[in-house]
Amino acid sequence: MRLCLINPSNPLVSIVRVKESRWNRYRVWKPLSLMALAGLTPPEWDVSIVDENLGSPDYTALPRPDLVGITAFTSQANRAYEVAAYFRGRGVPVVMGGIHATMCRDEVMAHVDAVVTGEAEDIWGEVLHDARQGNLRKWYDGGRVDLSNIPPARHDLLPPEYAFGAIQTTRGCPLNCSFCSVTAFNGAQYRQRPIAEVVKEFQMIRERRVLVVDDNLIGTRPQHVARAKELFRSMVQANLRKEWVAQTTINFADDEELLALAAEAGCRGVFIGFESPTPEGLQEIGKKFNMLEKRDFRASVRRIQRHNILVVGSFIIGLDIDQPGIGRYIAETASRYGLDNLNVLFLTPLPGTRLWKQMKAENRLRLIEFPEDWKYYTLTFPVARYTHLSLDDIIEEMLVCDREFYSWPRILQRVWRNVWGRRQPLISLIGNFSYRKNLQLNCTSYADFSRKYADRCPPADPLSSPDP
Repeated sequence: MRLCLINPSNPLVSIVRVKESRWNRYRVWKPLSLMALAGLTPPEWDVSIVDENLGSPDYTALPRPDLVGITAFTSQANRAYEVAAYFRGRGVPVVMGGIHATMCRDEVMAHVDAVVTGEAEDIWGEVLHDARQGNLRKWYDGGRVDLSNIPPARHDLLPPEYAFGAIQTTRGCPLNCSFCSVTAFNGAQYRQRPIAEVVKEFQMIRERRVLVVDDNLIGTRPQHVARAKELFRSMVQANLRKEWVAQTTINFADDEELLALAAEAGCRGVFIGFESPTPEGLQEIGKKFNMLEKRDFRASVRRIQRHNILVVGSFIIGLDIDQPGIGRYIAETASRYGLDNLNVLFLTPLPGTRLWKQMKAENRLRLIEFPEDWKYYTLTFPVARYTHLSLDDIIEEMLVCDREFYSWPRILQRVWRNVWGRRQPLISLIGNFSYRKNLQLNCTSYADFSRKYADRCPPADPLSSPDP
């Protein structure tokens, strides 16, 4: 029996265009969810994984599978349906899971033979059994799994074309920000894999650099931080010789022992969601955690960097409080914090989030021709109606922000600072050049988007804005 697991592409997302910019190789991540399912698949199945982010194959030239499994974020849904239609047209059953299938189950059911909602590990064996019997059910609900007994992912099934390997050590996030679907999908309970299993899987990864895909590696509570320290100690003891980056919250900077252990274990960079440069913005999206104890963000970033760990910060443009000038303000704030890289996103209502429900109720979703419009829900296109910023305004704010932060003088200043401090200068250089290289691609994409959808995204009407 042949099983083909597919991660569909979205050609509108410039960072996956590896052939257009060699720097993008450092920003394309492995489809770990498919690798995990492959690790759960019995040996009687011949498993292959196709990641279309490396290029879409000629499916007619591949061996005909007996079952196709597809995962998809919301922005990949269009392409997922195209792939599903191709295989179903040739009599191959298709099952689809992932976050979009969970949040838009009824829509997905119309395009595939079976839908898996929630986390698939506990239900995957049943799906495969039913497929062998030719008796797939329309819907399987995996719920949320116990991470204590999950086999390692199949790291051997993808070509050596990635700069980073991938691993997951925890699931769940208690922060429940209004724009984020992680809590809706993985829950607010912070669940951890056994440390010994994590270390064992780390040893299986052939890449020297690894992305830890946890939404929040160290958690928010003292017991979470204690577990992270124990993980780092075990990684040091195992002498993994890996360099890794991870997502975390700003409390990562609060514990010197934690920082020292992380650096010794191989941490070379962290991605932190700052989200807004103002307390009002943090309050709006529910990121109250960043407001605790009137934190000095600049000092927090510097404490992390003193351990030779780079800090990438994420912000959002399009909050209800955002006025013209927010793009430059974010760039200046990120520079003042001393961030090594800046990732700015448009406020995007994703299915399953509180933001989606709010904007839908307020008739602020302007791209609603689904499933066609899902391809723009990448966080890199302004798909909604914003209170104080028209379509052209918010695009200009984004461009100003990127141009300011990724100007040559500021790039050289950051890289020189990292060279002088012996803090990952090569990674810093690659990251900054990659973002700058994509500026022109983004300009072209925004221009095309604006011309096509200006009539569907009129300027905001102050009279219809939500109450403050």
